[in-house]
Amino acid sequence: QVQLVESGGGLVQAGESLSLSCAVSVNIFSINGMGWYRQAPGKQRDLVAGINRDGNTAYADSVKGRFTISRDNAKNTVYLQMNNLAPEDTAVYYCNADGVYYSSRYARPGLYWGQGTQVTVSS
Repeated sequence: QVQLVESGGGLVQAGESLSLSCAVSVNIFSINGMGWYRQAPGKQRDLVAGINRDGNTAYADSVKGRFTISRDNAKNTVYLQMNNLAPEDTAVYYCNADGVYYSSRYARPGLYWGQGTQVTVSS
């Protein structure tokens, strides 16, 4: 079984930063795509950012220029650096493994999800 564990969420003020981590139980070198998604209360789960094995990335328009996805294959860990956070970024953030992120217009999650970590941004 592939397991993912997110960490790093918390409460911050608008304009501040957070870094999320996702530890994966298998070698992510063999996984084509890793992604971050978020879900606010009463809304669907939406893409935040994705990264393929070749390093290509895809971002939601709402986070471009503020968020950066990266991965460390040696540590089997994926990161989401979130800068200049705003209240509309408040959501539960989920890590996903084995998705597809060919471009910003073609992104789909894989079968494996983490438990989620809460990010709350106050004004």
